[in-house]
Amino acid sequence: MAKYDFFYLFVIDSILSCVVAVIVFRLLPETKPQVKAEAHTGESESIWQTVLGYRVALRDFAFMAFIVASVMMLLVYQQAYGSLSVFLRDVHNIDPQRYGLLMTSSAITVVLFQFGVSRWLRGRAPFRMMAFGTLFYMVGFTMFGLVSAYPLFVSAIVVITIGEMIVVPVSQGLAANFAPEEMRGRYMAVFGLSWAFPQTIGPGAAGYILDNFNPNLLWYIGGILCALSALGYWALHLKLGKRERFVPKPPEAELIQQEISV
Repeated sequence: MAKYDFFYLFVIDSILSCVVAVIVFRLLPETKPQVKAEAHTGESESIWQTVLGYRVALRDFAFMAFIVASVMMLLVYQQAYGSLSVFLRDVHNIDPQRYGLLMTSSAITVVLFQFGVSRWLRGRAPFRMMAFGTLFYMVGFTMFGLVSAYPLFVSAIVVITIGEMIVVPVSQGLAANFAPEEMRGRYMAVFGLSWAFPQTIGPGAAGYILDNFNPNLLWYIGGILCALSALGYWALHLKLGKRERFVPKPPEAELIQQEISV
């Protein structure tokens, strides 16, 4: 599609985004905690009170350590959707269509294996899984600086996608588990910064490296950042892994709890 006309890509994207918005609005249940009747005063929280509430998340040292580790990882992960296409075009003469096929291989991997990976993740220590998934990022992104054959680029994308299938669902669950129930929205908002910050500085930093240094250096630095991130997640596992809110429940226990709540 990009080889034919980029405009239609954006039109299709906007249509699909609207479809997803409707699905979310109509079908996904609300999880916001309900205010107890006896505690309800009839007064809604002011904007200033909402802003001040973010201090709780920002002063949570363990949560902020989790955010820092996530930022390092996502600085690298987001290169797959920005600088990677430029690198492959300029250094290895990969045209947009073949880059699109690389991304398709990632999507196929998710479609085939995400449910199985999600089942495998249940009952496993979340911080340890974050470290494990980030190591896949380390290997996959470093490969782009070491290989030059198109099939090996596909292999690197598949390795990265395996890490993505582990990291993305686990990270969102962890961010929610850090939060007290009434502060979940604020914690998730701060967690969103771990995506926004890499999106802000990542493309410019990657472009500077590609323009002024050996382009392969970008992927070596990415591998180092992922290794540091994995170490950070492992340290959090050692520090917090035995706390009740981070101890994974066996699937049977989750089912029993769901039945009780129903």
